[in-house]
Amino acid sequence: MTYKITKEKIVKEIVKSGKKPVYFINTYCKIPHPGKGLIPFKTYDFQSELVENLALHRFIVVLKARQLGISTITAAYVAWLVLFHRDKNVLIVATKLQTAANLVKKVKTILKNLPPWLKIANFSVDNKNSIELTNGSQVKASSTSGDAGRSEALSLLVIDEAAHIDGLDELWTGLYPTISTGGRCIAISTPNGVGDWFHETYVGAESNENEFLPVNLPWAVHPDRDDEWFKTETKNMSRRQIAQEYECNFNTSGDTVIHGDDILRIKEGISEPKYKVGFDRNTWIWEEAQEGDSYLLVADVARGDGADSSTFHVFKLQTMEIVAEYKGKPTSDLFAEILYTTGVEYKEAMLVVENNNVGFSVLEKLLEKGYKNVYHSKKGSHQYVEQHAALGDSSVVPGFTTSLKTRPLIIAKFEEFIRNKVLTIYSKRLANELDTFIWKNGRPEAQRGYNDDLVMAAAIGCWVRDTAIIENQRDVEYKKAFLNSITTSRTNLDTRAPGQYKASLRESFEEQQKIRKQFSWIFKG
Repeated sequence: MTYKITKEKIVKEIVKSGKKPVYFINTYCKIPHPGKGLIPFKTYDFQSELVENLALHRFIVVLKARQLGISTITAAYVAWLVLFHRDKNVLIVATKLQTAANLVKKVKTILKNLPPWLKIANFSVDNKNSIELTNGSQVKASSTSGDAGRSEALSLLVIDEAAHIDGLDELWTGLYPTISTGGRCIAISTPNGVGDWFHETYVGAESNENEFLPVNLPWAVHPDRDDEWFKTETKNMSRRQIAQEYECNFNTSGDTVIHGDDILRIKEGISEPKYKVGFDRNTWIWEEAQEGDSYLLVADVARGDGADSSTFHVFKLQTMEIVAEYKGKPTSDLFAEILYTTGVEYKEAMLVVENNNVGFSVLEKLLEKGYKNVYHSKKGSHQYVEQHAALGDSSVVPGFTTSLKTRPLIIAKFEEFIRNKVLTIYSKRLANELDTFIWKNGRPEAQRGYNDDLVMAAAIGCWVRDTAIIENQRDVEYKKAFLNSITTSRTNLDTRAPGQYKASLRESFEEQQKIRKQFSWIFKG
């Protein structure tokens, strides 16, 4: 027996479906299942809530775990939107055109499998990347080229896998005018580290700094998933993969040089500086110089094009705490003055300046001012040489040279110090740079649009601390031991006649003092 729906019922159902998208989806939409074919779409609570938010809010950013059916529920909402509304223009953007086209295909499947009486608009255009309905509404897939969506007025912009789209910040600049007259936007993605458009948009939404509504959907929102399911699903996955695919964890998900867990630990330990001083108040001090402590002052000088900053860290050598820090854009003359003053304040700290580009100018000014403890190194080998020993040696240059050879060494040492909890960081400025210091094509560097000036200064400091200073200390200790052996051996032998012992002891002591005076720089070091 065939059930026939009455005309009155049809009208009521069309009106109800047009007013209530969740009802429409649960009652009439079918979606493909890999094992069962077409099945009715029965939404979970979190999916229904997302649909309701889509109707209430112009801008939504969805941070999600994988396999929650968010793309599918979005496709169902798009199907409802274009079916029950005239002249709606929907653009779907994804990492690849094929990905966006797959979402268009889901919309198409839903519309084609509705009851015949509910197909109140038919297809006028039906191809791989777009559809148009007889009511004037359309859905199109687009690549992430700079021309995506330009010169169009969009009713809804869907950005799928937003965190994985390179250059989305630039793309958004071009796309925003297309929805500025009342259009809506939903950006969907698993996390992919920090610093990209998706991360900044989501964090900004949480802080009410933009127009977006933040929606967080980790794996546990799915009612059919429990801890046992999670353990089974992730048993062969890396920590980064788990964070990205299931936990909605920005910090651990990204391909940062410093592990996300270490970054989180550092951020838990950051504190406001005791003082913010200087003409620009960009010198942050957590601890003044202390009696009995030694210090290392490491500076990274800006290139001079205005794109980066000049920075320095003051390390307490005994504990490897960063007790002072600077980040600003002074002239090279002024930066040299700041370094000189800071170095003197911290007990003539060993001053290491990266000598690339403008760094040489800063170093020259420091040497002219007579700073007595400037780091020097041999050309090629980068071996540390003390300032007094570097004079007149053409093979020695002041400062530290960051090159293709030294860069991976200093960054590896920096990572090692953080991983082993040797380095103590209080600065939120440095911690924030760690968020965007990533592996890109096998090279550690700042994410596009960000800087790594504080990171590089800290990395040089770790390397110098663990190589130059330690090696020099060992050398000095060896020389001390050698000289002590000389003086000791000369006092142990006494071939003088009895009665001359006191004179012998006095002469030996005087000879010992002469040796110590001759090599005083060793004992001082």
